[in-house]
Amino acid sequence: MLSREEVLSTLYASEEPLSGEALAQRLNVTRAAVWKVIEQLREEGFQIEAHSRQGYILRPEGQPVSAVGIRRYLNGNAMRGNIEVYDTIDSTNRRAKALATEGAPEGTLVVARAQEAGHGRFQRAFHSPKDLGAYFSLILRPKWTAERAVLLTALTAVAVARAIERVAPVEIAIKWVNDLYIGNKKVCGILCEAGMDFESAQMDYVVAGIGVNIARQEFPEAIQSIATSIGNETNQPISADRVIAETINELSGMRLNDADAVMAEYRARSNVIGRRIRVLRGDDSIPALAVDIDMDGSLIVETAAGRQTLRSGEISIRWEDGL
Repeated sequence: MLSREEVLSTLYASEEPLSGEALAQRLNVTRAAVWKVIEQLREEGFQIEAHSRQGYILRPEGQPVSAVGIRRYLNGNAMRGNIEVYDTIDSTNRRAKALATEGAPEGTLVVARAQEAGHGRFQRAFHSPKDLGAYFSLILRPKWTAERAVLLTALTAVAVARAIERVAPVEIAIKWVNDLYIGNKKVCGILCEAGMDFESAQMDYVVAGIGVNIARQEFPEAIQSIATSIGNETNQPISADRVIAETINELSGMRLNDADAVMAEYRARSNVIGRRIRVLRGDDSIPALAVDIDMDGSLIVETAAGRQTLRSGEISIRWEDGL
């Protein structure tokens, strides 16, 4: 039986329209079988153009995410594992953590077109409307101690920043510890969750959960002033498949790089260093000056009580301070 993956792969691989007859010959099936699968793909949301006397063409930008679409952008050095793609899921991180505890290998990827219960740190909801973002979770298995967890989040942030800049004409800044910004608005959130091996005192797995706002969209009133998307900033169609794949490419490459060099980039991208901030601890909001970020990813702040090093927690920035 002809699969949707076979048709998608063939259409993505061709830069020119392919007629139903040409597709049938390439896939060794009938034209009716080709037409049936194309109609199925259209019902799923894939925009397959049909040109008179020329055939079908599938342009990569603005299409729903797919395993086929992601794999076509992975480079030769990228970590590769099984890819699960969901139309809608409660949380890609929840599913990836379940797979990790069952022994799924590094490189296993969970992707969704929409999330019903996507969340960031402190269980804050992450806006995840259908086909407007790249919502994905990647299983990693670094043999690191828990003390290096902040560093792993920082490396992931740099990887996503590079990936976005590779596919779109924007500049990405990083708000410690895990938010990516275009200008003064958030475009991406990252949540890294780890499982520990208590015998070795090392991480058994890390699930890097990433949500990037991709397409042009109207945000809910509550976050309109603080959220943006790549499409809103560039007015260009962007491939979510490529953003996901380029992130994996970057994370794979970082395994060979000096972590200090990546952390230097993280610091250079910071939109926090030198700014007046507030350190949030429960109901307390402590004024501080962000002084630096050390090579382990910790934030160094100056408060009325003296200099402190924050390995975790939350901060807020008053952009209007201009500092």
